[in-house]
Amino acid sequence: MELSQTPGANRLHIGIFGRTNSGKSTLVNALAGQEVALTSQVAGTTTDPVSKAVEIHPLGPCLLTDTAGFDDDSALGELRIGRTRGALEKTDIALLVIAGEDLRLEREWVKLLRERKTPVIAVINQTDALPSQTVKRLRSSIREELGLDAVEVSALKRQGIGRLRDALVRCLPQDFQEESITGYLVSPQDVVLLVMPQDIQAPKGRLILPQVQTIRDLMENRCLVLCTTTATLDAALSALSSPPSLIITDSQVFPQVYEKKPPESRLTSFSVLFAAYKGDIREFVAGAGAIQRLTPDSRVLIAEACAHSPLEEDIGRVKIPRLLRKRVGEGLKVDMAAGMEFPEDLSGYDLIIHCGACMFNRKYVLNRIESARRQGVPITNYGVAIAALTGILDKLALQ
Repeated sequence: MELSQTPGANRLHIGIFGRTNSGKSTLVNALAGQEVALTSQVAGTTTDPVSKAVEIHPLGPCLLTDTAGFDDDSALGELRIGRTRGALEKTDIALLVIAGEDLRLEREWVKLLRERKTPVIAVINQTDALPSQTVKRLRSSIREELGLDAVEVSALKRQGIGRLRDALVRCLPQDFQEESITGYLVSPQDVVLLVMPQDIQAPKGRLILPQVQTIRDLMENRCLVLCTTTATLDAALSALSSPPSLIITDSQVFPQVYEKKPPESRLTSFSVLFAAYKGDIREFVAGAGAIQRLTPDSRVLIAEACAHSPLEEDIGRVKIPRLLRKRVGEGLKVDMAAGMEFPEDLSGYDLIIHCGACMFNRKYVLNRIESARRQGVPITNYGVAIAALTGILDKLALQ
C-alpha cells in the first residue's frame, strides 16, 4: 500500500448482500464507476467476500465488499454463507439487493444487521427488466415485511445510482471520519513528542501504520510534532525550550519513558490512542481490572489484527504473555487469535487482550467488544494492559 492511499481500515465499509444472481457484483461496478467486480449469468460467480477500495463522491474513500449469495445451496454454500456472515461484522452500511418477491431470507439478514446496529438500504435491482407493477408490489412488500423504503436501480444500465448515493449519505454513521485519533488530547500549536521504536517490528526504512496515522492526525490538529526514539529521548527533551504538552510512546517502553517525562507532560501510547479511536476506551480500562483477578488456572485470549509470521520478542505472542505469567504464574494459559480468527464462544476465557486494531475498522472492533460483553468476558487492549501490568495506567492521559 502506498502512503498516499487511505488505509482500508479508515474507509467507509459498504457491504453488498443479497441472493445469488440478484446483481450484487453489477451494483458494485455501478457504484465504483468502473469494472472492479467479475459479473456473470452463472450462479455463484462470487464465492468469497471480495473488497474493492474506491472513491465515491461525496462519501470519499470507501471499501465495497461484494459477497456470495446468501441462498447458495451448492456443496460449498454453507462455507460461503459463513464468510458472508463474517462480512457483516465489518459493514458500516449494508446494501440489501433484492430482485424477487420472496423476502423470507432477506428478513433474516435484516434482523442480523439490525442486531449489529448497521444501517440497511434495500435496493430493488434490475428494474429495467421488471414490470412496473412488480416493482410497485415489491416496494410495498419491502416496506411492510422489512420496514425499509427501497431505492430502485438498474445496476446494469447505471440507472438510479445517484439516488442510491444520496441514500448512502443519509445513512452515513454520525461519527464516521469525524473522530480524531488525538483531538481530545491536543490543541493547535501544542508540542507533541513521539517516542517511536526502531526494532524488528519496525525495521529500517519504515514506520508502523499507527505511527504514520498519528503523525498525520497531529498535523491535521495543527500540532508541532517531534519524533525521537528511546535512545535519543534525553536529547529530544533537552532540545525543547519547554516540556512537550503530550508524549506518545510505544507501549513496550512505558516505564522508561514515564521515568524521564517532565511532570508537566501528559503521557499516552499509540495503542491506547487506538483503543479509543477504534474501540471503547472505557470498556478496555474496565477490562484491565480483570488482570488483578487472574490465577495460574486462568485462560487469556490475545487477539491481533495482523496475521503475520511470529517475530522474535513479538509483543502479542511473547512480551505480554511473559508479563502476565510474571504477575500470575507460569501455569497461566494463553491462546492466540490472529487476523479474522476470533472465537464465537468466548466463555472459556477470563480475559481478552486485543491489539490496537490499526488494520480493522471501528465497526468490526466494536462488534468484537460487544461479543465479549454479551458473554460476560472482560476485554482490554495491548497498551492498556501493559500500562496496568507496569503500574502506570492511572497516570496516563486517557481523555
